[in-house]
Amino acid sequence: MRLTANGVSCVRGGRKLYDRVSFSLTGGELLLLSGANGAGKTSLLRQVAGLLPLSGGEIGFEGGDLAEETHFVGHASGIKDTLSVAENLAFWCSLYGSNDAAPADALARLKLAPLAALPARVLSAGQKRRLALSRLLAIRRAIWLLDEPDAALDAEGRDTLLSIITEHRARGGIAIVAGHATLALMPSREIVLGAAEAAAA
Repeated sequence: MRLTANGVSCVRGGRKLYDRVSFSLTGGELLLLSGANGAGKTSLLRQVAGLLPLSGGEIGFEGGDLAEETHFVGHASGIKDTLSVAENLAFWCSLYGSNDAAPADALARLKLAPLAALPARVLSAGQKRRLALSRLLAIRRAIWLLDEPDAALDAEGRDTLLSIITEHRARGGIAIVAGHATLALMPSREIVLGAAEAAAA
């Protein structure tokens, strides 16, 4: 399994955010995207996910269909406020296909089991972030694209997230994480957007 980006560029609103970004990741590796606000971290994740067109370069994946193997967890949680916590996760599982792990186990791991029957609208920002992250456990995908995944999480939540990412890598998964150094991720590679976008292959 290999995920590659070759000379990827992004232009938005007539402004070039980055140019000729390149990397290559194999199973178990993690790429950390850092840089100032507006440098293009979210845009690069969205390009890898196929949600934003490339302004230049190419992205390739050896190991299956990239769209079918990718989890994108961004700032927008995708949570439906009128559904309960459990119903939200069940909806995602029916949409994307679940693995052998029971959704209830995913909620328990993220300390949401006692809240399973509550409507999602009553959750705090941190609890909504945990619910969005529960997809990572309930729906097995090889590539995780995580945009500031620790936003709104408390210390316990960050520790749980770190362990989940570590386990994903140990299973041979690939992760690209955009954000600041609040998690002890030990990345295989790092790209600092907004500086000279040197190749990180």
